[in-house]
Amino acid sequence: MKENKLINYIFQIVAPLVLSGLILWWMYRGFDWEEFFEVLNYQTDWMWMLLSMPFGITAQIFRALRWKQTLEPVQEHPRTTVCINSVYLSYASSLVIPRIGEVLRCGVLSRYDGTSFSKALGTVVTERIVDSIFVVLLAGLTILFQLPVFITFFRQTGISVVGVLQGFSATGYMVTLVCALALVLLLVWLMRRLSVFKKTRNAFLGLRDGLVSLRNIKSVPVFLLYTFGIWLSYYLHFYFTIFCFEGTSFLSMSAVLVAFVVGCFAVLVPTPNGAGPWHFAVKTVLLLYGVQADDGVMFVLAVHTLQTLLVLVLGLYALVRLQFTSRALKQSPGRKN
Repeated sequence: MKENKLINYIFQIVAPLVLSGLILWWMYRGFDWEEFFEVLNYQTDWMWMLLSMPFGITAQIFRALRWKQTLEPVQEHPRTTVCINSVYLSYASSLVIPRIGEVLRCGVLSRYDGTSFSKALGTVVTERIVDSIFVVLLAGLTILFQLPVFITFFRQTGISVVGVLQGFSATGYMVTLVCALALVLLLVWLMRRLSVFKKTRNAFLGLRDGLVSLRNIKSVPVFLLYTFGIWLSYYLHFYFTIFCFEGTSFLSMSAVLVAFVVGCFAVLVPTPNGAGPWHFAVKTVLLLYGVQADDGVMFVLAVHTLQTLLVLVLGLYALVRLQFTSRALKQSPGRKN
């Protein structure tokens, strides 16, 4: 039993940190840190970064409101404030143990509003399925509309797809392979974790109810509006940051959309907030659109660091706020706030 706990500990905490650290070390080996801080101090327009931050907050608020809506069909009515703070806390906790936040936010609702843990987890799985479908559709449309851009780029520069692949170093291929392997291991781990809830009939039924909650939501348009709000907020949270740096300010909205979509897939690799894989993936896309290598690595480092700090601040706020939130053994069906 102790050996299994040790293996789980290594898999959940140590392995993601090591993977993230190795990728970041490989990307920033020989990096000119003095030049980086000089750029931050004298060549960065921080107003755009400040403008981007509210969208990082609205994305999480929309997610909390959508989650509250999906809980209503399974007769669970947690308070809106508890939902929002649980989402804040879930993102922050995932910086320590990747993906643990999905379970933690269900536990917060159970503790403060008496919400069924298994039903809440079922709705979280439902949310993830919806988000996955949305991102896949967004990726397909992005590739479709950007295909002429890629073709023109390759024609004008004389670069072929084979040439791009040949330009990858052996280490670059290794990073890509490791990220793909880590993603597969994450999916296997999630399947094993979810199987635990099948040991008891009540927990399994609660999970099932949560998964099918979408069939009975009160307003499909509102649900879709929340979903669109989540991903538009994420996009704007990323988009405004390109104007902070001269080396990326020329990028079009469609180019940023490509980098955003690729980054969405990169964060699926189980590292803290996608650190490492996200840097590598977004930097590679920026290079494709003409951003200089040094400008690219500076951009992804600054943006990811500050956006991660925002997640941490919101998590700390939620942790404090929940200490002053009253608990209920079981919320009444009519509770709305």
